[in-house]
Amino acid sequence: MGDYISKSKNNNNLSFKVEKIMKELNNLYTLRVFEDRDPYRVLIRTILSQRTKDANTDKATNQLFSKYKDIHEVADAPIEDIEKLVKSAGFFRVKANRIKEVSHIILDYYGGIVPNNMKELLELPGVGRKTANCVLVFAFQEPAIPVDTHVHRIPNRWGIVNTKTPEKTEEELMKIVPKNLWIDMNDLIVQFGQTICRPLNPLCEECPIADLCDYYNTNFL
Repeated sequence: MGDYISKSKNNNNLSFKVEKIMKELNNLYTLRVFEDRDPYRVLIRTILSQRTKDANTDKATNQLFSKYKDIHEVADAPIEDIEKLVKSAGFFRVKANRIKEVSHIILDYYGGIVPNNMKELLELPGVGRKTANCVLVFAFQEPAIPVDTHVHRIPNRWGIVNTKTPEKTEEELMKIVPKNLWIDMNDLIVQFGQTICRPLNPLCEECPIADLCDYYNTNFL
């Protein structure tokens, strides 16, 4: 019983810490809207974003949808053309094939409508938990926590979690982070990770939430 009470108290303390951090990040950054929250475009964008930088994702997504406007046109497009359009995203042959395959499955089995639940999203080829969570958050505004490299790295630096894998990070964050903060969390942390809390040489001396960060308090004080 004592261990349960202690763990519950610790989670409450961490939740309060997260709320303070998220408030500061909300003051720093403007939340973005991707692909006008169109579920199909968000899904394709997220598939293209795998293992590449945002600038490459932006370029590949814009080139693809500049030529092929919707799921029907993408599904009918020659695979060689899709490969050329998304080449900047890297692994372009794999990604082009996934895009074609996913497009046909959504048309054939879901009436052209992207599923809005984790179970069915995970059944799509090339869709893991991060991609599924991105679709839930950025297309459907459903509470979820997409864990990419930033969302895995930075809460570990803050000392909110102590995890080795993105899957475990998602699991722990869902226990700690108040649910009303889930939708905004990925975008705010990603922007923070790109500008201040970088993987190498983080700008700790410029960070407005350094006093809440275990990494800073351990290495700079």
